[in-house]
Amino acid sequence: MSAQMHATPEALPAFCEGIQYFADSFPEIDRLGATPLLGPNQPALPDATSEAAIYQTLLAADALRYLTLQVTGSKSSGHPGGFASSADAVAALHLLGHRNMVTEVGHHAPGFYSAMFLDTSLEAMGIHTVSDMRARFRERHGLLGHLSGAIPGLLAPAGPLGQGQHFAMAGAYLNRDTLFPVTIGDGGLGEPYIMSAFQHFATAYPDITNTLPVLVWNGYSQEHHSMVSLWNNARMADYWRAHGFDEVHLVDAREFADTPDAPVYTDSTTFGFAARMAFTGAILQAADAAAKSALSGRRACLIVKQLKGAGVHATGAKSHNLYAHHTLDSDDVKAGLQRRALPIKAWAITRENFRHAGGGPAARVAVTETARELPSLDGLPLTEFAVGENHIPTTAFGHVVGEVGKRDPLFVVTNADGNEASGMANINKALTIRHPTADDLYFQGPSGQVYEPLNEDACAGLAVGVALFGGRSLWCSYESFAINGLPIWQTVTQAMAELRRATPATVCLFTAGALEQGRNGWTHQRPEIESYFAAMMRNGNVYPLFPVDANMIQASYDWALKQHNKGIVITASKSPLPVHATLAQSYQAIDDGAMVLKELPSNKAAGSHTVVFAVTGDMVLQPVFAAAELLAQGGIGSRIVAVVNPRRLYRPGDVLWDSVSEPDGRFMDDAAFRAMFHGDVLIGVTGGPSAPLEPVLLRSQAAQRDVFCWKRGETTASPQQLFDFNGMNAQAMHERALAMLGQAAV
Repeated sequence: MSAQMHATPEALPAFCEGIQYFADSFPEIDRLGATPLLGPNQPALPDATSEAAIYQTLLAADALRYLTLQVTGSKSSGHPGGFASSADAVAALHLLGHRNMVTEVGHHAPGFYSAMFLDTSLEAMGIHTVSDMRARFRERHGLLGHLSGAIPGLLAPAGPLGQGQHFAMAGAYLNRDTLFPVTIGDGGLGEPYIMSAFQHFATAYPDITNTLPVLVWNGYSQEHHSMVSLWNNARMADYWRAHGFDEVHLVDAREFADTPDAPVYTDSTTFGFAARMAFTGAILQAADAAAKSALSGRRACLIVKQLKGAGVHATGAKSHNLYAHHTLDSDDVKAGLQRRALPIKAWAITRENFRHAGGGPAARVAVTETARELPSLDGLPLTEFAVGENHIPTTAFGHVVGEVGKRDPLFVVTNADGNEASGMANINKALTIRHPTADDLYFQGPSGQVYEPLNEDACAGLAVGVALFGGRSLWCSYESFAINGLPIWQTVTQAMAELRRATPATVCLFTAGALEQGRNGWTHQRPEIESYFAAMMRNGNVYPLFPVDANMIQASYDWALKQHNKGIVITASKSPLPVHATLAQSYQAIDDGAMVLKELPSNKAAGSHTVVFAVTGDMVLQPVFAAAELLAQGGIGSRIVAVVNPRRLYRPGDVLWDSVSEPDGRFMDDAAFRAMFHGDVLIGVTGGPSAPLEPVLLRSQAAQRDVFCWKRGETTASPQQLFDFNGMNAQAMHERALAMLGQAAV
């Protein structure tokens, strides 16, 4: 087989423009590639064992490899090697009609883009030719370096390792008759979450088996050998069986090598034609068998053991990344492209097969390409508590959650540390913890809607995956522990900012345990996560909410349920606290961003001074009210303002709100801000870090400004002792206000 620089223009399909090399011939193409096997009335290979099916799968795998290297080489950037060793399995699954594929490996992005190009999905973003794809790779509004929510036909983002399995499980949960393959790299397998997530999901949902993990076992990670590179096949198979898989379909390229000295990790593209056909046939048949098992109630996985970089410019970890010296004219890239060059006829066949696989382009048939219809939540029953009464915010919240679950049977609540411990046992009672052991004492049983793995990543992963795929979910946690699940939440909120469709907001409830967990010490007192959300507010679609009481938390959740493509975090206490706002006032506070809770007039004889307290949180209001009373005794006026939805308090130019899907451009105007926050002195107060108060501090024109905020935890017997330890008690606020008023007067 030889490669040439140019092809006859008349014979060249338009989409091939930009392909540099074409082969003069390919073995058996006239016999086995005479006609595409897929077509308008044939969405999958009719017989996975036929010689023609194997042959056309081989062509598809080589086409994916070629495009991956052509596109990454065009920018001297990107990651061709890892995907190259998975190309056979990816091609097989597409041609078998399984189009809802996700990945755990963001570095496989150029291969996934190549599949979407071949099936014409990328035409929705103006990419019609290989030249277009080359030009748009790793460019803004183009094909990003890692998978995002913006690419037609691709179901989920991928960047941080150890996340893709959650999307596959969420897809399977919402779509029980559809297969969700997920490719996993053996480098990524070192992430602690992947297998534990599969294991817990299998235990909680033994009847949901329509995920298909595809392990790309190529022996290498990003810059070195993978940590499982020394395992033998039996150990790897046992590892997957130990995590709940009934069937392990392992295909080892070395077993098909036509040379006796093949290394443990082998590149099948170096085999002769007969050996390549045998290897591809084994992949195709294993993929078909595993898929059929997964769709019929048996948990299956597919493992492809093949050298990293199979069929591209280099092998091993050296194939992982392209650098500036890897150009389309460099010897290694040029040679790799020429080795993978295909005849024009092979490109035409492959394009037709991909176009019709699964019933059409993934941009049209994938489950995430349309908004999911959901049961109505109109008229949720909220309980209006009287102002002045004491009620537990999280318990009031839990009542509403239970009603949502009753109306929406696919709604899922996740919690690693237990709803009961957060004052929300009513959620478990209404919706039942999903567990194979039925026990009424613990409100658990095999058909519940509450998912409780002791793993924040698994909790966050299923919850955000369900939201991204169009369902409703709720992730509950202590703010102290939620940091372990935050990476995938951040990944999904960014994907939601780029989505081409509306999807329910991903909603969290974090119990503000810092002030309520004194006897547990600093391990349970880590509210620093609020700084993370504060930073994310500038993204444009992230909304931390700080309801002040049991009424406002209900209004916050009701508001969140009506939002789309947002990340919404509700932070609240699990202790009985005074009710400060009616439901109507609560809704207004969420819309405006803040509300005045109390205003005490100044005494003219004392100078008519006003101290403004801008407060996020609920329990932390206690020392603020006490400080205001101390000031009032001296004739100094005060205004206590609850900062409920700080994202609303930024100026429009502070936030990239108009760059996101489902943009929300509501911000408090300057006149309303002055009326609420203007005073001689502004003191920000928060039971967490100061970052959520940034929009107030940016806009305040007070002559003197200061902040009382969390410093660190300690073992104490009461919240008051924690206030004292952190210098946040009423006396300290009173003294600081007096000092600031003195400075303001100078």
